[in-house]
Amino acid sequence: MIGIAQLMVILDNSIVNIALPSAQADLGFDDAQRQWIITAYALAFGSLLLLGGRLSDLLGRKRAFLTGLVGFAVASILGGLAPGFELLVAARALQGVFGALLAAAALSLLTTTFTSGRERARAFGVFAALAGSGAAIGLLLGGALTQYVDWRWCMYVNAVFAAVAFLGASLLLPAQPVEHRSHLDVVGILLALAGLFGVVYGFASAETDGWASPLVYGFLAAGVALLVAFVLVQRRVTAPLLPLRVVTDRFRGGSFLTILVLTTGMFGVTLFLAYVLQQVFGFSPLVTGVAFLPMVGGIVLAANTVPATLLPRTGPKPLVVAGMLVGAGGLFGISFLTPASGYASDILGPLLMIGLGMGTAMSTSINTATLGVEPGDAGVASATVNTMQQVGGSVGTALLSSIAGTATASFVGPPIAAAMFGYTTAFAVAAGLFVVGAVVVGFLIPAGRTSGRTLETSRTGPAAEPTNESTTEPAGTRLAGTVRDAAGAPVADATLTLVDTTGRQTGHAVGDGAGAYVVRATPGDHLLVAGAGGLAPNAQRIVLVDGLTARADVVLDLVPVGT
Repeated sequence: MIGIAQLMVILDNSIVNIALPSAQADLGFDDAQRQWIITAYALAFGSLLLLGGRLSDLLGRKRAFLTGLVGFAVASILGGLAPGFELLVAARALQGVFGALLAAAALSLLTTTFTSGRERARAFGVFAALAGSGAAIGLLLGGALTQYVDWRWCMYVNAVFAAVAFLGASLLLPAQPVEHRSHLDVVGILLALAGLFGVVYGFASAETDGWASPLVYGFLAAGVALLVAFVLVQRRVTAPLLPLRVVTDRFRGGSFLTILVLTTGMFGVTLFLAYVLQQVFGFSPLVTGVAFLPMVGGIVLAANTVPATLLPRTGPKPLVVAGMLVGAGGLFGISFLTPASGYASDILGPLLMIGLGMGTAMSTSINTATLGVEPGDAGVASATVNTMQQVGGSVGTALLSSIAGTATASFVGPPIAAAMFGYTTAFAVAAGLFVVGAVVVGFLIPAGRTSGRTLETSRTGPAAEPTNESTTEPAGTRLAGTVRDAAGAPVADATLTLVDTTGRQTGHAVGDGAGAYVVRATPGDHLLVAGAGGLAPNAQRIVLVDGLTARADVVLDLVPVGT
């Protein structure tokens, strides 16, 4: 259900892109107004993501997730029923508001539900496959609905996705404790909202007004200045909207940058290649969606196999760099397209390369970007991932559209050839961005496995080291988490013991006053036994991977022992 919700949020942009010509003909709005169908969603979604992440931590992740699903479904139905342009734009903005809450809650649920090495890698592989392929799936679904039913069903279909996800989440997701904060960082919220709005609006305006417009540079400059002020404020407040420890770790910082670059190129591929297939090669909307399926298959295959197999052994750096370079090769390949090119001979191979590269790098980056954060920061770390995706998409659409338009205008020849020259120039620039991104990320992300380092940078307070901890085990293999009672309150001085399959104790720790613990242990299959005075003990299976820090948050029943 988490994957379904994320797919719904990601595909919503591309599914609407396919429906726009039909919606424009039906509702009668002009070309200048058309961009606001896309921009309204991007502005609300991108501006509110960090607030959505913090709200999911404050309200509870399951509650935030269900609220986001209901709100997104209602907004989608309103958009499908829209009798005119104004209500459609308002519905798209409302989708963005609830989408920000939903996306942040979904990834934070994944972060706190799947905590150990291989299990986590597989879960994030599925999640990244859906995130990376959502745009292409949206093209396929949007083409089918627009061609055979009605453009309004491109909005209504979200309600179907939301209903399935709501039912599954209600039945299967456990209630998670709320992370209490003293107050919301109101100043930080306002600065983040205004700054992200300025950046997203600036790039959105560049697509239509051109890069020579003072309005574009004014909004971009204001947005950057406000975001700098936001960072300065976050360094000083006691309960920051975005704790800087979430982004200053080099593993996570490099992963956030990777996600930004990947989505920049991804939006370029799905947007411009869709135009090439329809305008130059004469594909229908449905056939265009089908043409993207090899890329989707590459993303799914790589995201579900490469990181799960190699990430525990190699760490994120080689996978991220290799994935970005393979993706760059695919983009470079389609930069040689001409009106005489063929799909099987000139597009299929590069699309597979893009899919394999995107799946490898995106899955690894999302996994690493959310690894080791405190439970109370999981929502805002997840929101930062989605913020990078949204800003990357906005930057990619505006930058590559501007480049394509300039190249097309400078070409002397038939209109079809000129349009193709503009698109292939954009593909070449996107390939260059991937190469530059791979080099920068290669220097930024440390070599080796994340080990306990991410945990060290994210942990605060008195729980720097647990007491009575086994010191004979490898320092790089650890289990960390918190112990709480059924009401969500921390349980102080809980005893935690790891036992392997032979019955031998492999690790032991006593939690601190805030319920936090860290246990060093050997890799392998273990049973974690937790207990505290007056509470029923808890036992759960844990799989530890060599050199990685797994997380297990324990809930002890309030029923007294012996009743």
